[in-house]
Amino acid sequence: MSKDLNREYPEVIGENVTELLNRLDEHITDSLFQQDLRQSLKQLSNVKFALDESSIVAVTDHKGKIQYVNDKFCEISKYARGELLGLDHRIINSGYHGKDFMTDLWRTISSGQVWRGEIKNKAKDGSYYWVDTTIVPFVDNQGHIHQYLAIRNEVTQLKRVEEELQLMMSQVMQIQEEERRKFSRELHDGIGQSLFSLLIQMDRLIGEGETDQTELTRLRQNVTGIIEEVRSLAWQIRPSVLDDLGVIPAIRTYIENYTDHHGIRVELNSHLPRRLGALEETTIYRVIQEALTNIAKYAGVSEASVVVKETDGFVVVRIDDRGQGFARNSSAKGVGLFSMEERAKSIGGKVTIDSVVGEGTTVTLIVPMKI
Repeated sequence: MSKDLNREYPEVIGENVTELLNRLDEHITDSLFQQDLRQSLKQLSNVKFALDESSIVAVTDHKGKIQYVNDKFCEISKYARGELLGLDHRIINSGYHGKDFMTDLWRTISSGQVWRGEIKNKAKDGSYYWVDTTIVPFVDNQGHIHQYLAIRNEVTQLKRVEEELQLMMSQVMQIQEEERRKFSRELHDGIGQSLFSLLIQMDRLIGEGETDQTELTRLRQNVTGIIEEVRSLAWQIRPSVLDDLGVIPAIRTYIENYTDHHGIRVELNSHLPRRLGALEETTIYRVIQEALTNIAKYAGVSEASVVVKETDGFVVVRIDDRGQGFARNSSAKGVGLFSMEERAKSIGGKVTIDSVVGEGTTVTLIVPMKI
């Protein structure tokens, strides 16, 4: 049993188990108590053995200095144990996560709370690996944090698969938008122009007065209605102004049509100093379109607001309503929410939805700007 615990976690177990048992034998004469204690220590030994076999384990002091790493930590980081002890985890920092990410991590664990998340690290040989991480703070008798236990499991292959799926989803969405663009152009420039040509011919016949004017006028009205429907359909599929002038003019025109159709006034507050990439502009447009569609269907309001602005290298989009709101079910996502989230992920962005029953809903999209 002592062999199992000779490389115990510092202060987690406390001291060498063999020495501990010898000292206890000197002071404890109750054989049943000794037996229970030995059994408990044996169970602790087994737990440690199982943890070392299954997970990447590290223990740091309250300042983050590494006090212990198991063999799996050394194996995946490519560092020898002696190269790690006494240092902090910046030695394996990949630079992938921003300052806010690390600040939130330390704020969480230094307040005594458990932190969970995925971290991308860099091994000694320059290779990268992902770990699903749980960091547990240990508190002393005075209520002060004196150690952190980090338990990790490698998920590099899973992240690689996720990235491949995300790339495939992004490509599918690009193909979808390209087909929408072609179809919209064909409706507008092909069928729409043919119908408009027919309308001109009918006007000529009406002007000549050689046919039944009443029937011809009725037919002209029908053709005019079809032209408007074709234009509307082409716009809904993909507005040409989005490609020609950019996302803000497209949003402004969409809101005008939206207000006319649904009777919901939408206040638009926008400031973008320059055009964005086609994927970014399409994502912003589609998220606003989906959010406003949901407001018309479910919110029960007469007004809403849309904000699009640049802040610290990001485009922040916020769609607000003060309607009925809803209770989010984390295990169930509608098609609209899934579409918004996937579009955001495809450009490295993020969508969040905050909703309170009876108070309204806020949809926020964060899009990183390309330099």
